[in-house]
Amino acid sequence: MDDPNADTEWNDILRAKGILPPKDEKREDELEDEFVDLLKAREAEKNSLENKDLDELDELEDLEDDRILLEYRQKRMMEMQAMAAKEKYGQVTEISKPDFVREVTEASKDCHVVVHLYKDYIPACKLMNRCLTELASQFRATKFVKIVSDQCIPNFPDHNVPTLLIYGQSDLKANLAGAIQFGGMKMTSKSLRSILSKYGAVPAEQVQEEQDNKPKRSIYQSKATAALSSDEESEDEDRGYY
Repeated sequence: MDDPNADTEWNDILRAKGILPPKDEKREDELEDEFVDLLKAREAEKNSLENKDLDELDELEDLEDDRILLEYRQKRMMEMQAMAAKEKYGQVTEISKPDFVREVTEASKDCHVVVHLYKDYIPACKLMNRCLTELASQFRATKFVKIVSDQCIPNFPDHNVPTLLIYGQSDLKANLAGAIQFGGMKMTSKSLRSILSKYGAVPAEQVQEEQDNKPKRSIYQSKATAALSSDEESEDEDRGYY
């Protein structure tokens, strides 16, 4: 049976002869408004998905099998998988010379590699190993390795250890030799992070609030400053400035 509400030429003839009732213009406007509201609701739903985690997306998936929902869930999972694939290290690994090309040069195609050339009996090397272990646990996307210095480079002088080699994109980015430039026995994981971040091996520390960086004025004045201020005020009073 034909729809009497359909907008066809035949229905127009029947309406003209009074067989069908006139079109309900108000109802058509309401339908159009409902359609616009539906589009707005779908757009708002799409935007709200940006801030949901996988558990919240799973709950929504149980309520509605929606293409947009599935698309966002797949996108989020891919992002998490990509991050997990990068953050796969987390410790300082001991390597040997035959492993160097594979573990360092080739590995640096995909990430930064920090190599510690060390000697066990040197205290600064032990301290650096502790600091690097801490950094490795924080920045799992960076590969940290260590190797006894003269096993890596024959006749490598002990006064040059600890030495850090920083690799990236299969290339040596930095060769930092000697404990002094790392702060000697005062080195910390924070100071090492600052050095490594200059070569992109780890992220730099976030910049502190601008207010924290501004020099703070002391509430105290030296005797010379106080005396100078007092003399200036006296001169101003004599000139009639007060």
